Amino acid sequence: MADISTSAADKKEKEYFTHVPQEAPGFFLKGSHQYDWGLKNRLSQVFNPKDGRTVMLAFDHGYFQGPTTGLERVDQTILPLEPYADCLMLTRGIQRSVIPASTQKAIALRASGGTSMVSPFEEWEGELDGKKIKFGRPGFEPLSNESTALNIEEAIRLNASVLAVQVFIGSAYERQSLKNLTDLVDAASRYGIAVMGVTAVGRAMARTAQYFRLATRIMAELGANVVKCYYTDEDFETVTSCCPVPIVIAGGKKLPELDALKMCYNAIQQGANGVDMGRNIFQSDAPISMMQAVRGVVHENLTPEQAHDLYNDLKARGTK
Repeated sequence: MADISTSAADKKEKEYFTHVPQEAPGFFLKGSHQYDWGLKNRLSQVFNPKDGRTVMLAFDHGYFQGPTTGLERVDQTILPLEPYADCLMLTRGIQRSVIPASTQKAIALRASGGTSMVSPFEEWEGELDGKKIKFGRPGFEPLSNESTALNIEEAIRLNASVLAVQVFIGSAYERQSLKNLTDLVDAASRYGIAVMGVTAVGRAMARTAQYFRLATRIMAELGANVVKCYYTDEDFETVTSCCPVPIVIAGGKKLPELDALKMCYNAIQQGANGVDMGRNIFQSDAPISMMQAVRGVVHENLTPEQAHDLYNDLKARGTK
């Protein structure tokens, strides 16, 4: 039976071995020790070899949201944050038009797209027992109808370390999004470029450990080198234990700074290899201060409270 449900006939309880680290002989990063030299080298640019962790700065939201709050002028809001990131997650349009070619940061290039926030839901009005009612297709997510948005030659030209592809497990276009992932894995592996499967959550998808165990494991089994998913307050350690490749957490909606730092800390303690944050940094009152606080949690083992004190201290000294 799939993880999404358990049969009453199963005679053995699931065992996640959360207390046993997965071995990676001769390399610092989970699940990556048998890759070729080039792919390992690119992953070493994304993840710090000293601690196996990363602070990815996500600002690719415009590919389906347009000028998101905080990203109206990427040159003004994101470039000041670049020195504090390990990896920049962005679209090729922003990379070419805004990011200096002199940057030494790893590039995670958005490689899927094709829909926007104004894509219409398939809903209609009808009648049921003489009463007007709205109907819709369960599992139908317009945003899930993506295709690949660049080819491998473009990724090579832009010196990408990672290609990021959205995957919509449980949606009407699940198969297409998984095909996008496997196509990119096939193309990227020929050139030693990593692929990151990004777990999408829509109206029909639950933000639970059970769902994320399913989604992240499917992507890893199909060849993703890194997986991005949301943090769950319960049983997140089972998600990271079940996934044989590194997991980075998405920041999600904007949270109060201390809450966002607690989420980072808890995810790292429960086996995540880093964060890929956007709105919780660039929509903060003091983004540069927040970026440094997140780095403190990920790379310096600060507690959330210590990192929040750092944030407030930097903010008070005028670091925006």
